[in-house]
Formats: sequence, structure tokens, C-alpha cells
Amino acid sequence: MTGLPAAFISEDLVNAALQAVIDPELGINIVDLGLVYGVETDPAGHVTVTMTLTTPGCPLHASFAEEIEAVLWQSIPGLSGVTVELVWDPRWSPMMISAAGMAQLGLG
Repeated sequence: MTGLPAAFISEDLVNAALQAVIDPELGINIVDLGLVYGVETDPAGHVTVTMTLTTPGCPLHASFAEEIEAVLWQSIPGLSGVTVELVWDPRWSPMMISAAGMAQLGLG
């Protein structure tokens, strides 16, 4: 199987793949939960995912980082690397949950 040329690895493609990463406490994906703040790709095929957690004391960062890497390597041929950056600013709030996420939680 050949990989995608790095130029075709887009933010939309990465976000679609990240929807397979589910928050085990809430049961919805990290994109709809609003934990993914940004995705950057470079011409060499490296992806950087900037994300947060629902609380600073959340013990899931290591498992999220591992799952994000595994999902991206499996879903997007042609990657040259994956970096997951954890940030706390802006602080996450329930207002960041997408309409799809609210519906999954029975709130929308």
C-alpha cells in the first residue's frame, strides 16, 4: 500500500480520523468533546495535534496521546510523524462541546 502524498494530509482528514478516539468517561470522541484545539500538518507529512483535557488532574493524557498516535498512523498512510501537545489555555469548558457531541450526551 502506498501512502498519501504529504500535501493531501489535511486538517479535515486528521480530524475525521481523530473521531475514532473516544473519551472513556463521557463516551464521545475527543473532537466533538472539544478537546482538540488545533491540527497542523507540514509538507513532510508530520502532524501536530494540540489538545487539552477536561480537567488538569485528568489522568488520561498519556493514554489519549498513545491512542491518537495509533489512530493517525493506522488511518493516514504517508505520515512521517505525530506530535501531541497538551495545553491548558484556553481552559476547556462544556461550551466547547459540538452540537453533535451535545446530541450524543442527550443535551441537544
